[in-house]
Amino acid sequence: MALQVGIVGLPNVGKSTLFNAVSAAGAEAANYPFATIEPNVGMVPLPDERLDVLERLAKAAKKVPTTVEFVDIAGLVRGASKGEGLGNQFLSHIQAVDAICHVVRCFADDDIVHVDGSVDPARDIEVISTELLLKDLEIVTRRVERAQKTSKSGDKDAIRAAELFGRLLAHVEAGEPVRTFDVPPEHEKEVAELGLLTAKPVLYAANVGEGDLPDGTALVDVVREIAEAEGAEVVVISAEAEAQIAELDPAERAEFLADLGLERSGLDKLVTAAYDLLGLLTFFTAGEKEARAWTVRRGATAPVAAGKIHSDIQRGFIRANVVSYDDYVELGGESGARDAGRLRQEGKEYVVADGDVIHFLHSS
Repeated sequence: MALQVGIVGLPNVGKSTLFNAVSAAGAEAANYPFATIEPNVGMVPLPDERLDVLERLAKAAKKVPTTVEFVDIAGLVRGASKGEGLGNQFLSHIQAVDAICHVVRCFADDDIVHVDGSVDPARDIEVISTELLLKDLEIVTRRVERAQKTSKSGDKDAIRAAELFGRLLAHVEAGEPVRTFDVPPEHEKEVAELGLLTAKPVLYAANVGEGDLPDGTALVDVVREIAEAEGAEVVVISAEAEAQIAELDPAERAEFLADLGLERSGLDKLVTAAYDLLGLLTFFTAGEKEARAWTVRRGATAPVAAGKIHSDIQRGFIRANVVSYDDYVELGGESGARDAGRLRQEGKEYVVADGDVIHFLHSS
C-alpha cells in the first residue's frame, strides 16, 4: 500500500479544485503505468531534477519518477464527529491515510459562498481540528474504559495500559492533538492501533486567489501563525491557477509560472512538502532500460529498499552496490565510480541515504 496524503477542508475552500489539478498532473506522467487508481485517489510524480541527470548519464531508455498519493476526502461540517453531513465517511477516510493536507480558504469570492458566511482561516482550522479531536476523544475514552475494566484483575499489562491511555485521554481533553503526546517508544504500536485522527502529521495548503501569488495575504499570515505554533508547514497555493497549469504543456507552463512570479508550481511545492512530512527519502536505480526513483522511509535498511523493487530481491538479498548521487554525477556513472573506488559494497545493516544509486545483488 502506497503512503497517502488526505486532502481535507470545509466545503467551498477549493479542495476539489485542488484535487482535480492533482489528478490532471498525475495523468500527464506518461512515463509510469498508473496515474489514478480509483476516482478519489490521484498519484503525482515527485519533482526531482536528479532523475533527469541519471537518465542522461545512464543512457536510459526512459525515466520513472516516484510518486505521492493524494486522497480526496469527503467534505466536513460542524458535527462531523457525531455523523453530521458526510462526517462518518470523512473521518473513516482520514483514519486510512498517513498524513493530512488541510486546505484553508484564504481568498474572497462573492460567487463562492462560505459555509459559515465569511472567510476566516482561524475559525475554519478550529472547526476541523475540533471535529478530529472530538472523534479521538470518543475513541480514547472507550479504550480507557476497557483498560480500566481489565486492570481490575491485577494484570500488570492492563494496569500499565490504563495509566498510559488515561494520560492520553487527559491530553486530548485539554484540546491537544495526539501528535504532540509523548508516547514511550515501547507503546507506540498500541497507540497507533487506535487509528487516532490527530496523530496524523498536518500540512496546511493556504488557498489564495491567483492575483495573491506568490506570498498570499494577511489571511495566509493567520494560517502561518497557527502552523508555527503546531510545528506544521504552510504551502501557499492557488487551486484555480493549479487547475490551469495542469492543462498546459511544459513550455506554456514555464511561461505561465513566470507571469505569476513563480519558479515552480504550488503543486510541486505541495508534493515535496508532503513527501518530507511523511519522513520519506528517494533512492535510485539506473541502467540502459530505465532510470527510476524509489521511495522508502528514512532509516530504512538496504534489504527493505530492495523489497520496494521486488519481494524476491529482499528475500534473496546478498549485498548492495552503492554510489552516492554526487559521486555518480562527478564520475560519469557507475563504472567511473567503480574505477575511482567510490562504489561501496554494503550489507544488510546499511541504512539507505537520500540520493543513493543502488544495484542490488540477490540470489534467485
